[in-house]
Amino acid sequence: MKLKRFFPAVTIIGFALALEAAEPSQPSTNATRVACIGDSITFGVGVKDLKADAYPAQLARMLGDRWEVKNYGVSGATMMNKGDRPYQQRAEYKAALASKPDVVVIALGTNDSKPQNFEKNPDDFLPSYRAMVNSFRETNPRIKVFVCLPVPAFPENGGIRDSVISGKIIPEIQRLAQEENLFVIDLHSALDAKSEHFPDKVHPNKEGARLIAKAVAAAVANDLTKGN
Repeated sequence: MKLKRFFPAVTIIGFALALEAAEPSQPSTNATRVACIGDSITFGVGVKDLKADAYPAQLARMLGDRWEVKNYGVSGATMMNKGDRPYQQRAEYKAALASKPDVVVIALGTNDSKPQNFEKNPDDFLPSYRAMVNSFRETNPRIKVFVCLPVPAFPENGGIRDSVISGKIIPEIQRLAQEENLFVIDLHSALDAKSEHFPDKVHPNKEGARLIAKAVAAAVANDLTKGN
């Protein structure tokens, strides 16, 4: 099965830049609904104005009024159901499922790299991720599922370690994407040389969030254009 993967290639970045130049507007009544699932990076920790500059907010401006983007980020959340703060036990997860989105962008795994999570229950990450994907597919059988390879840590903070993200978390996500025919957005490569946009080594600032939004916008809009 061919893996659907999106890298920060020149053509895709150019496409995202064109999207970014569009004036922000209110979603239309028949807008494509996008649910952004994630941790504090999705929620917007690291930017001064969460509502305006968290990556989902910047994504909404880039995509325009044909899209309705909602931020379901939860600070500290893990993908693992045996982690110290499982996303699937949060109210935001239930709200995201209830919204029956057309597109879901999942950006979890950073907090799973902490010693008390992945190292304690290494076999829980993949089943937890698969359960989440299946739950969204149950809400909308036509949903497009995009899974993000986590952004890098430079190299670590608060137990979050890039060595675990790169060596253990990312391979698990890639395996799931292959098995479940999911779209992959490689945020790790997109932000790998951008340590200046991560003041605390983990959370992106406004510019870092913009780069995340660009990569996501390019992936979801490119897929819609192709009609895949």
